Amino acid sequence: MHRLLLFLLGSLIISSTALCQKLKLNESEYFETPGFNVLVFSNQYTGFFFDEKTAGVEFIHHGVRTVTNGAVRLRPTPEQWDQIPMVTKRTVDKEHQTIEVSLHYKEYEFDSRVKVTPKGDGFTIAVVLDKPLPKSLEGKAGFNLEFLPSAYFEKTFLMDGKPGIFPFYPNGPVTVKPLRDKVPQFGGHSTFDDRGRNEYVDPEPIAEGHMFALAPEDPERFVTIASSTGSLLLYDGRNNAQNGWFVVRTMIPSNKTGTVVEWTVTPHAIENWKRKPIVSYSQAGYMPDQKKVAVVELDKNDTPLPTVSLYKVEANGSLTKALTGSAVVWGKYFRYKYLTFDFSAVKNPGVYMLEYGDQRTQPFPINSTVYDNSWQLTLDVYLPVQMDHMLVNEAYRVWHGRPYKDDCLQAPVNHQHFDGYRMGPTTETKYASLEHIPGMAVGGWFDAGDFDIQTGSHNAVVSNLSQAWTMFHLTHDETFIDQKNNFVDIHRPDGVPDLLQQIEHGTLQLVAQQKNIGHAVVGIIVPNLHQYHHLGDAINETDNLPYNSKLKPYETDGVSSGTLDDRWAFTNRQPWLNYGSCAALAEASRALKGYNDQLAEEALHYAIGAWNKEHDSPVKMEMTWGDSTWIMPNVEVPAALQLYISTKEEKYGKRFLELMWDDLDKNLEMSIISAVRAIPYFPADYKTKLTPYVVKYKNNLEALKKENPFGIPFRMRNWGGNQMIVQGAITNYYLAKAFPEIISPEATLNGLNYIFGCHPYSNISFVSGVGTHSKKVAYGNNRANFSFIPGGVVPGLLMLNPDFPENKEDWPFFWGENEYVIDIASAYIFLANAAIDLTQKK
Repeated sequence: MHRLLLFLLGSLIISSTALCQKLKLNESEYFETPGFNVLVFSNQYTGFFFDEKTAGVEFIHHGVRTVTNGAVRLRPTPEQWDQIPMVTKRTVDKEHQTIEVSLHYKEYEFDSRVKVTPKGDGFTIAVVLDKPLPKSLEGKAGFNLEFLPSAYFEKTFLMDGKPGIFPFYPNGPVTVKPLRDKVPQFGGHSTFDDRGRNEYVDPEPIAEGHMFALAPEDPERFVTIASSTGSLLLYDGRNNAQNGWFVVRTMIPSNKTGTVVEWTVTPHAIENWKRKPIVSYSQAGYMPDQKKVAVVELDKNDTPLPTVSLYKVEANGSLTKALTGSAVVWGKYFRYKYLTFDFSAVKNPGVYMLEYGDQRTQPFPINSTVYDNSWQLTLDVYLPVQMDHMLVNEAYRVWHGRPYKDDCLQAPVNHQHFDGYRMGPTTETKYASLEHIPGMAVGGWFDAGDFDIQTGSHNAVVSNLSQAWTMFHLTHDETFIDQKNNFVDIHRPDGVPDLLQQIEHGTLQLVAQQKNIGHAVVGIIVPNLHQYHHLGDAINETDNLPYNSKLKPYETDGVSSGTLDDRWAFTNRQPWLNYGSCAALAEASRALKGYNDQLAEEALHYAIGAWNKEHDSPVKMEMTWGDSTWIMPNVEVPAALQLYISTKEEKYGKRFLELMWDDLDKNLEMSIISAVRAIPYFPADYKTKLTPYVVKYKNNLEALKKENPFGIPFRMRNWGGNQMIVQGAITNYYLAKAFPEIISPEATLNGLNYIFGCHPYSNISFVSGVGTHSKKVAYGNNRANFSFIPGGVVPGLLMLNPDFPENKEDWPFFWGENEYVIDIASAYIFLANAAIDLTQKK
């Protein structure tokens, strides 16, 4: 009777706020009604990064993805590296308006089915078992649905009528359990550092019942869940992982088959809801003479307005209309409709705002200096913050102490690590497994939001910065860098160009790899998963003392430690990495000449050594990462070119020409940058022969640009496309300089405009601190503080199947959208200066 009353009460709540239309299965194979979508494994667990919070049953509620990971899971609040089910079958039944997914846990030979069906004003989620739950998973398996914390922070809930508040910060309860009860995580790794106590921590429910109403006071986030089987359990996943979500769970009962879990979910949708228009434009502004096109993004059910207006902001605060023009219909792209507005005719310097309907943008400048300092935060702050082996200070703030004085140990053989690293049957070095490698605690940068060294990224950064020095000779100096004392002080000039000091810092690490290991390594990373997810000061990820196997764990003699926390070098040789280091070192040797001549000589020496090694003992040219293999463009080509430029030895130039034309035929888009950079070093007929390839490249570029309203040739994947966009714009710069009659400066400037805000989903600048509205919540090493690193560049849009672009501004923990990475940052420095070079008056 009590439960019946609760269901009647729930029905009354639901009926007063019901969906204005029923959910229907659309052509893109998800359930839809205005204001609400249900995706059912449109996006699946990949098995590479395990739980990326982008899989299972998901909700898009009033234009925001608020729910993910609807699936049968083995822990109350799964972390990234917990076991995930793989999809064995997905059935879309359009006649009966259902989607059913079969899930399989290989480790337990456990199968289940999840079925989603519209019902009344909502839908049902059912978990069906053909065989009873395995004994080993009794009390562990349940159906989970995860709610985005930032969408529900400080909102209320009702569980069987009892009120509660979704906490802004997690505050328990948790319980300590014996380690034997824990479902093993990936590869035997553990996210929990139990200090040898053989225990782990799980959160306890913060509410329990059968009728759950989330945010009943908020029409945009109100959802109810009613369970007709077991109890609904509410957990706060942030109790054991800062990137955890609020989880609603029902346990799967033992010894039962058929429908073992059934929920009725009723979301509230605002009647006739339409997503507000987004006016996308460059937050950093525009040069007076460049093409200026804003893009208006509309809900697919919205009716376009005929015009867009541009206002000039006067010195007295008033607005003067500068232009009103047609909003040209571009068409549909993924789930939205688009209009364009060309205001290139406005050239007068000043501050301006765009207006579409009742939407008015942030102000932005039109001026000849808009790009002048757009790159400086990246060089002044972001790259220094990422510097490994250094204490980094900024005024009253210490970004991090001097970390990894204990670098590094030889990674053990036959080992599958996390984050894509693994070792084969031999070390391919003179070191035994877990032997200390001397001379490695020098130079380098933290690759991204974590603290590992990835050599591929380092190669790119050293190359990008060396190009910037060669092309633009940037003498900007705002940072004190003392390599001898491992000290960095931001906003303190030291009389040396910062760009040279950063090139030096990266070169020191690349040289150390060649000198002490014998070739470029895949990377250097901590051995334990409970270290890897470290947030905070990098100095605390290890104890900073070299490992001593004669001491017990956590025991120290003052100069060494028995704690096996030193980073590991993954040393299996990858020719693409060695050639990449070869090219970067050869290029750095020219940049460093006259500044650090000794390091310049070493860089060229080891570049030649890397080249010789790959020629003396060649292996298959491929890139491996985790369980995946990608065939790469011929990375010997840029290595040959850079060695030719640095040494003038004909054998390198000859090899470049032997490889270049075939590589252009196979990989035009990725290879043409090396081809065009070679023009000054070969006879005039080389450029003539290259011209047809440039024409073909332009035709391909124009075709790709027509695919979207932003004029950018980007393709979608499970990592934001900003790296590709920036690199493409840089390629266009070199081509515009060499072939101005074929490639215009706009091909470069459009890429920069995209990064600065003229892109789908929002109009935020993807460079923190650049523009009037930029990323302030991102996946840096300070992400737990919902903060940012000035000058960092994020990957950008994550495209979720089948049609949803996303870049969260209130949740930093999506690395595919918001993780700063050093190679994008260094390329961005080059791109911003390339834009200055193309637009400055000659």
